[in-house]
Amino acid sequence: MRLRVEFTTEPFDLDEAPPHALAARDVIQGADLDAVDVGPFGNTAEGDVDAVLTAVDAMLRRSLGAGATRVSLQVNVIAEPGGRTDSGDRAEPGEVAP
Repeated sequence: MRLRVEFTTEPFDLDEAPPHALAARDVIQGADLDAVDVGPFGNTAEGDVDAVLTAVDAMLRRSLGAGATRVSLQVNVIAEPGGRTDSGDRAEPGEVAP
């Protein structure tokens, strides 16, 4: 199974990236994830279920430890290459997408 994670950390600082945002960025960029996109208003990454969940755990711990007061997080199941997408029909648990 593949997952896509989207997250933001708060509080925002438009002048420079706060320590909690830098900590989150470092974790995500250092993880074994695909399609990492880190930006000032949101971050996304994709990868294998274990890699994403491990990275999310580390990101939450490090960003909260660095002063984040809120982390908004969304995780979506996405298709394996050549399989169904998260906007189409979804495979049932244990079912292999065509």
